[in-house]
Amino acid sequence: MATLVVAATVTALPPTASAAVPTGFTDTLAIGGLSSPTAVSFAPDGKVFIAEKSGLVKVFDSLSDTTATVFADLRTQTQDFWDRGLLGLAVDPQFPARPFVYVAYTYDAVPGGTAPRWGDACPTPPGATDQGCVVTSRVSKLTMGAGGVATAEQPLVTDWCQQYPSHSIGTVAFGPDGGLYVGGGDGASFNFTDYGQVGNPCADPPSPAGTNLTSPTARGGALRSQSIRRPAGEPVTLDGTITRIDPDTGAGLPGNPFAGSADANARRVIASGLRNQFRFAFRPGTEELWAGDVGWNTWEEINRITDVNDGTAENFGWPCYEGAARQGGYDGANLSLCESLYTGAGQTAPYYTYNHSAKVVSTDPCPTGGSSVSGIAFESTSNYPAAYDGALFFADSSRGCIWAMQTTAGQPDPAKLVPFVTGVNVPVQITTGPGGDLFYLALGAGQLRRVGYPEGNRAPTAAATATPSSGPAPLAVQFSGTGSTDPDVGDTLSYAWDLDGDGAYDDSTSATPTRTYSTQGTVVVGLRVTDQDGASGTTTVTVTVGTPVAQDPVPVIDDPTAALRWAVGQNVPFTGHATDAQDGTLPASALRWRLSIQHCASSGSCHEHVVQDWAGVASGSFTAPDHEYPSYLELSLTATDSSGRSATSKVRLDPRTVALSFTSSPSGLRLSVGGTASTTPFTRTVIVGSNNSVSAPSPQSGPLGLRFRFNRWSDGGAQTHNVVAPASATTYRATYSLCAC
Repeated sequence: MATLVVAATVTALPPTASAAVPTGFTDTLAIGGLSSPTAVSFAPDGKVFIAEKSGLVKVFDSLSDTTATVFADLRTQTQDFWDRGLLGLAVDPQFPARPFVYVAYTYDAVPGGTAPRWGDACPTPPGATDQGCVVTSRVSKLTMGAGGVATAEQPLVTDWCQQYPSHSIGTVAFGPDGGLYVGGGDGASFNFTDYGQVGNPCADPPSPAGTNLTSPTARGGALRSQSIRRPAGEPVTLDGTITRIDPDTGAGLPGNPFAGSADANARRVIASGLRNQFRFAFRPGTEELWAGDVGWNTWEEINRITDVNDGTAENFGWPCYEGAARQGGYDGANLSLCESLYTGAGQTAPYYTYNHSAKVVSTDPCPTGGSSVSGIAFESTSNYPAAYDGALFFADSSRGCIWAMQTTAGQPDPAKLVPFVTGVNVPVQITTGPGGDLFYLALGAGQLRRVGYPEGNRAPTAAATATPSSGPAPLAVQFSGTGSTDPDVGDTLSYAWDLDGDGAYDDSTSATPTRTYSTQGTVVVGLRVTDQDGASGTTTVTVTVGTPVAQDPVPVIDDPTAALRWAVGQNVPFTGHATDAQDGTLPASALRWRLSIQHCASSGSCHEHVVQDWAGVASGSFTAPDHEYPSYLELSLTATDSSGRSATSKVRLDPRTVALSFTSSPSGLRLSVGGTASTTPFTRTVIVGSNNSVSAPSPQSGPLGLRFRFNRWSDGGAQTHNVVAPASATTYRATYSLCAC
C-alpha cells in the first residue's frame, strides 16, 4: 500500500508519447534515457535490471538511481536485427544470495555454430525474407561478481532455429515453483504459409537441410510449433513452445509432461502450438501461466495453462489454428500434421481473443488493424481501486495501448474490459513492481514508466511558456503558467516565478507575468505551482537574450526520393548529407540511417518494424524486403552536431504493387492465399516480387453441395505451392473435377 501523501513536490518530466490513464491514476517516468529497452526485472534488494535490444543489460541501484551501470555486454553474440535481439530478462528470486540474472536473446549463430555469424544485418543473398539469415536463440545464466557486474555467462539452452527475422525468443521468468520458464516463437515466415518449402535450413523432417519440403508430409517452418507431435525418433525443437527448466542446468524439470522422453528438448516442453508468445506471466497465488500469442492476419490470443504442475501439455494449435478456428492458409495446405490435429485432440482453446479489425473496448481510442499482444501482468498488492483487484493487464505494441480485464468471482472476465493506458510509444513489457504498481517499458520512447494511484492530496503539474523565448536585447517576454494542472478536481493553484534565474521563486505571483531582459545571455526561468494543501510542482523554461539561438542541423536525403516504386529484392542505394548553422557541413560520422517497414491495416493505421540501422556513413544500399501489403518502407536520416543537437529527415517509399486474381472451375470454391482462404473469384493486391503461398483445398464441397477434387493449377504448380508476384496482373486458375468423395 502507498503511504498517504499530504504534501509533495514533483518536477515536470520531459514529454513522452502523450499516454493517458484513468481518472485518479498517474503515469510517471521511472527511468529514462534508454535505447530500445525490451525487458525489466526488479531484484529483491531494490536493484532494477533493464535489457536493451542491442544486447546490453543495465542495472540501476534503485528507481531513484539516475546513472546506469552496464551489468553485461552481450552485443557480440546477440543479433539485433528486425524483431531479433535481447528480449527476455529475469532476476533470481533469491538475489543477491543467489547472484544470478537470466537472459534470453537471439544468438547470432546457425544451429551448432558460433557467434557472430551475420552481425546486426542480413545480406542478400540469402536475404532476410527470401532464404533468410538463419540463427538460433539462447537462454543463459549470468553471475554477478564482486564489482556488481556480470563476470560469467553460462549458456543453459541453445535452440529455437529461426529462418526469418521475427518470432524469435521472448520471455524468461521464474514460476512459483522455482522453475525457470522460457518462451520462443516459431521463427517462420510472416509473409506466406511456411512449412519448410524454402530451403529447409533448419533440417526439419522428413528431409535434410537444403531440400524444399512439400505438402502433405512437410513438418518444418511454422510446423516446428507442433514438433512435439512428430513421429517417434524425430527431433523436437523448442520453437513455438513454453518450457520449464532447471535454472542451474537448463534440463527439463521432473514432473514435466514429457519427462520420460529420450529427447532432451521434449523433456523441457510444457506447452506447444504457439506462434510468438512474446510475453507471459503467472497469476498470483496460483499455478496458472497466462501467455499472449501474437497472431498472423486475424486474431490475437491470450492463452492459459491452468496448472503448470499437472503433467498436462497444452497444445494451443498454431499453425493449424489461429484464434479458435482453423488457420485458413495452413488448413488449405492439407498438411498431415494439421489434418491429424483436426481429426484428433484439436487445440487447447484460447481464454480470450480479439480481432485485428475490431476494438478491444468499443470506446477506446486505440487504432485497429495491426495488432501485436506484447505484455501480460496481474494486479497484486497495489493500492489501486477495488475494481482492479486481481485484474489481468495486457498490452498491444502495435496499437500502443494497455487494457485491464477486471475480475468476476476472482477470475479475469472478458466481459469486463477497460482501457488502462493509451497512447503508449510501443509497449513491449508490462510487469508489477515496487508498491504493486504496474510498470511498462515503452521501447519507442526509451523509458520505463510507472502507473500509480496516489492517495490523499496529489501534487500539481507545472507548465510554463515564454513568448518570445529568444531575441535581441532589450527582450520583452510574456510568460504563462496557465497550462499547469492539478489532478484533484476543484483544487486552486498559486504561482511563484523565478524570472531572474537566481533559484528563488520571488519575482512574481501572477499566472501571466512579463519581464524585459536587457543583458545578453541565457536565463533559466522557473515556475512553481502550489495547491491549497501545499503540494507543489516545478518546471523551467529557457530565455535566450542577444546571443544567436543554436539551430538544429538540417539532414537531407538526396536519394532515394518519394517517387521510387520498389519491388521485393530490388537493390536501393541511398545517399544524404547534412549542414549545420554552427558546424557547417557535417561529416559522415555525424549521420545515422534507419530503414523500417510501416505495416498498415486496411483502416489506415500503421505500426513500425525496424529493419536495420547504419551509423557513420553518408551512403549505402539495402535490398527491399518482402512483406504483406499494405505496407511501405520508411528511410530516415538523423544528423547530430557537435553540441549534441539532432534532427531527422524521413522519406516514404511506397512499393510497386500488382493484382493477382484467383478463379476456380467450377467457380465458388475455396482457395487459400497466404494465411487467408476466400471463395472464388477474388483478387489480392501484393507487392511485385513478393512470395505468396497458394493452396487448393481438396476435396471440398462446391455448388449444389457437390464434391470436387483438385486437378491442376493454371501455372502448373503443385496443389500447394508458392508464386512470386510478377510485374503485371495475372490470373491463377484452379481446376477441379467432380468426385464421389
